[in-house]
Formats: sequence, structure tokens, C-alpha cells
Amino acid sequence: MAKAYWIAFYHSINDPEAMKKYSELARPAVESGGGRFVARGMPTKVYEAGKDQRVVMIEFDSVEQAMATHDSSAYKVALDVMGDAAIRDMRIVEAI
Repeated sequence: MAKAYWIAFYHSINDPEAMKKYSELARPAVESGGGRFVARGMPTKVYEAGKDQRVVMIEFDSVEQAMATHDSSAYKVALDVMGDAAIRDMRIVEAI
């Protein structure tokens, strides 16, 4: 079974305090779902059409595990806390 990655790109963060609360809830929810944080923060360098914005990448053992974690009640609580504190796009990508 191929590993999978959550990759989130934060276009803007409007409420840093709400994001801190989100992070405090999201991290244990993701880790209890089997997620392992691989990268988190601002890019060291951007190329081509890349944007200088926060990126988070989390590894899972499978797409199913990544989706189940995202759809879990624990992660839903974190998302509710985040609300509209950030504009981001998130993808789940299967490893090759």
C-alpha cells in the first residue's frame, strides 16, 4: 500500500491566535490518526510560480488513513476552531 501525504498551502492567516488554538487541537488529532509531520513552515526558497506562503506536509501510511483522519471527529473540532482564521488549500496525494 502506498503512503499518502496531506499538503496544505496557507494563502493567508487572518487570526494567528485562532491558528494557535487550531494547531493545539490538530496536532494530536493528526498524530492519533497515524500522521507524521514531515515539513511545516515557510519555504526556504521558491521557484517558478511558487508562492512564499506557509506549507505543512504530513505523511500517512495510506490514502484511506489520511482521509479517515481528516474526516475524524477530533480533526473536525480543530477545523471548527480554525473557522475562517486562514485561507488555505489542502490536498491528499498518494506517493509513487
